[in-house]
Amino acid sequence: MSYVDGFVMAVPTASREAFIAHAGKFDPMFKECGALRVIECWADDVPHGQVTDFFRAVQAREDESVVFSWVEWPDKATRDAGMKKLMESDAMDPATNPPPFDGKRMIFGGFAPVLEL
Repeated sequence: MSYVDGFVMAVPTASREAFIAHAGKFDPMFKECGALRVIECWADDVPHGQVTDFFRAVQAREDESVVFSWVEWPDKATRDAGMKKLMESDAMDPATNPPPFDGKRMIFGGFAPVLEL
């Protein structure tokens, strides 16, 4: 089975186009490092919960929207090598490639699929 990296972040709603442009330049690097696909999703039907929700998870403010993204890799070994290469890249330096969101509030992790239909 493949391996998946997931990301959730708060992006200023007014910066939607800047986020899409940033992802359009940044996401191809995942593919160059072996990813099968990269998906960026802007919140559309994301409810505010009573105990927890996506907004609370990233401390989103009223003027921010939630973005849910994932990168699918063929396997964990390819992901590990690809992420290592990305992390060592100058493109990951926020000084040269500033993201249009607060990266400190982004949550992320790697996931091993347990069921695929």
